[in-house]
Amino acid sequence: MTDIVLFHHAQGLTPGVHAFADRLRAAGHRVTTPDLFDGRVFATVEEGVAHAEEIGFDAVVQRGVEAVAGLPERVVYAGSSLGAMPAQKLAQTRPGALAVLLYHGAVPATAFAPSWPAGVAVQAHVNDEDAWGDLDVMRELVGLVPDAELFTYRGSTHLFTDSSLDAYDAAATELVVERSLALVARLS
Repeated sequence: MTDIVLFHHAQGLTPGVHAFADRLRAAGHRVTTPDLFDGRVFATVEEGVAHAEEIGFDAVVQRGVEAVAGLPERVVYAGSSLGAMPAQKLAQTRPGALAVLLYHGAVPATAFAPSWPAGVAVQAHVNDEDAWGDLDVMRELVGLVPDAELFTYRGSTHLFTDSSLDAYDAAATELVVERSLALVARLS
């Protein structure tokens, strides 16, 4: 069993984020899903991003850091779009991180530390035509990290792994879960 922390996207901790976490739990992992928005859920990405801007992106990331304070060090961090920010910060700065799973977004490798920590794997997933997906940032990050994989899926929708949203793609999500679990199994 591995501890996984899954940070939600800009629309909040939706039923689809819970369902995705349940898929990881079904494989025997302990999955924590911090609520960075204090229960608020938004109908659109734009509304959620506006809320994050109101709170401040640094404050959103700090909420993520505080949410893991009681967890063991050996953790896999995962983040969906906006949630990639706290996931990536923790993977880069909290001792003992095993990996970061980046769904639908990423930030530059030097956003939280001058270099990527040795031994921390990266796996990134994004639709190849997702305007919100930071594909170029993901490519750069994967190019810098020795243990890194980038998986692209055909499509332009954002947040395709959230079963509670219209963008949901069941077949692509199946691959994301399968590939994520394979990485976790390899590192455990």
